[in-house]
Amino acid sequence: MTTISSPIDLLSAIPFLIGYQPDDSIVLLALENDSISLAIRIDFPENLSDSEANSLVARLAEHQDVLLVTYIPDTCHDSEATLRPLTEALSASGKNLRESIIVVAGRWRSMICSDELCCPIEGSPLPELSLSRIAAEEVSKGKPFPFSSLEALSDSIDSEPQPKLVEAIKLISEIDYDQDPAPFQREGANAVIDFMQDFRCDGICRDQKLVAKVIVRLCDLQVRDFALGIMDEEESELFFSAWRWLMRIAPKNYIAAPATLLAVSSYERGDGALANLALKKALDDQPNYALALLLQKVFQSGQSPALFRSLRKELHPKVCDAIFSGNMSA
Repeated sequence: MTTISSPIDLLSAIPFLIGYQPDDSIVLLALENDSISLAIRIDFPENLSDSEANSLVARLAEHQDVLLVTYIPDTCHDSEATLRPLTEALSASGKNLRESIIVVAGRWRSMICSDELCCPIEGSPLPELSLSRIAAEEVSKGKPFPFSSLEALSDSIDSEPQPKLVEAIKLISEIDYDQDPAPFQREGANAVIDFMQDFRCDGICRDQKLVAKVIVRLCDLQVRDFALGIMDEEESELFFSAWRWLMRIAPKNYIAAPATLLAVSSYERGDGALANLALKKALDDQPNYALALLLQKVFQSGQSPALFRSLRKELHPKVCDAIFSGNMSA
């Protein structure tokens, strides 16, 4: 994220960080060298216990410089009392609260600045996002413009049933794990590579047999982990777009794997809200899907995307050896 130098920058950055324009929310952000390195959003609670506040602050881990932006619902009549456990937890942890902003009814005010010339008691109108410096810089980097709401973001990954694809999937043989699965896993890994090449060239895969094969073979954990490992930071937009497209067209009982891949891709590019929505899609499809359950804990802990990326890279050679050398079954 670009450097934050003012409250206007901060308010403009948040929709890009979480993927949509929030309301009724508490957003905690960590700073490193005046750039945002972590953003945590929760729904604005009716009340916040001390233990909940401490848990939220713990997710900031070693980060010391913190920003707090609170989008107060119209129904809240004492936001200060609601937020007190959080501000006390931040203080007790030794965090440096660099800025605290409240947003009410489309107007914002700093709770730290006492200069009424720049921060009048009645607040100031929220900045027009499309006109902000932050928006210009983020869009120029290829970042999509934020959705207007969480509901709009969720709608963007709704399923699009493909009856012909369902029929094509029925023609793909399931893996018999009583036999050697390696030939099928190699077929699956190669199908993923071909699928990505089509997406790289055309932004879509028109080969329905290939799409069906990828969807079925991703049910195998080795093939899914192979797909995890080939994701490249330099082509993050390619993988994000491909997994999003595949998840939307995958039929029921085949959604979990591409949805989880989309969650990882989203998380690593900083789209935390979309990552969590993708995980929800995965768990709606398969409630006990182990990787999605693990990722829920990883995302909630506030672990750096760079850490998960390094773990993927470490695992990938082992997965390739298992698939292409046949040394290990799924």
